[in-house]
Amino acid sequence: MTDLPLFGAPNEKAAALARGITRMFAAMNCSTIWEMTLANGRRADVAVLHPNHDFTLVEIKTSLADFRADNKWPDYLDFCDALYFAVPSDFDLVLLPEEAGIIIADRYGAEIVREAPVDRLNAARRKAVTSRFAHIAASRLQRVIDPDLPQGPD
Repeated sequence: MTDLPLFGAPNEKAAALARGITRMFAAMNCSTIWEMTLANGRRADVAVLHPNHDFTLVEIKTSLADFRADNKWPDYLDFCDALYFAVPSDFDLVLLPEEAGIIIADRYGAEIVREAPVDRLNAARRKAVTSRFAHIAASRLQRVIDPDLPQGPD
């Protein structure tokens, strides 16, 4: 059993990687949330809001089978400035597409080993994803403070 607040993380292995990713971005003064539903209905594993208002999404892949079974990652590109795949250290990195950066992670931390290509969001989309991020984060904090509150926007 994990001691991590999962907020929808699909399994303990993914939650461990999400924890390491969160730690890395926190050290960069960024805010993160796990499992953010986007306007197109897709759920990004980790959403990152940078101090300069850039928006990064991270797709966690715990194994080659996990990567091969999931082809939805292109659907995230319209909702971020940069997209990363986060994988454990034993993952074969040559399999990951060039359209995304690469993060190696474990439960204790993470490291960017390939920067993601940057494609800036337009102002309207940036406002929408930032507002959604804020509402989800606030709702989750409220549920920690008062677990009896109704489910929020995520």
